[in-house]
Amino acid sequence: MSNEELQQWIEQVSRDSFGLPFRHKASFNSRLSSTGGRYFIKSHNIEINPRQLETFGREETERIIKHELCHYHLHLAKRGYMHRDADFKALLKQVGGSRFCQTLPGAKARKPLPYRYKLVCTACATEYPRKRKADPKRYRCGKCAGKLKLFALE
Repeated sequence: MSNEELQQWIEQVSRDSFGLPFRHKASFNSRLSSTGGRYFIKSHNIEINPRQLETFGREETERIIKHELCHYHLHLAKRGYMHRDADFKALLKQVGGSRFCQTLPGAKARKPLPYRYKLVCTACATEYPRKRKADPKRYRCGKCAGKLKLFALE
């Protein structure tokens, strides 16, 4: 599929699902790796990951397009266009867009950091695992308000 066909497809989805025109540029971007698409706030353009189309087909890609169009139309209407906004979530549900895209095969999965530190209460021995180093002088135990001591777990 070419960029021109993608442009026409997005314009059609915008008219059918939102009842509003898409008046900016749409294109494929093969450099996108961990996301299905991207909406640019300054230019209002949309980019779609072509590997999502190749791997998961038109139906899943259309859900990604609807997701990006939710950002687009809400931003232009000066309403909540971010993922955390209620306007965004409601419109996404209304039009049937996907909240998250599917993971591409071979993509690096993000591993959660293992706990590298722990804060231990000197009074009651309660342990608080931490992924990042923390200054024990800034905190107290949540159970007994005792002093904390930092330990590295490596």
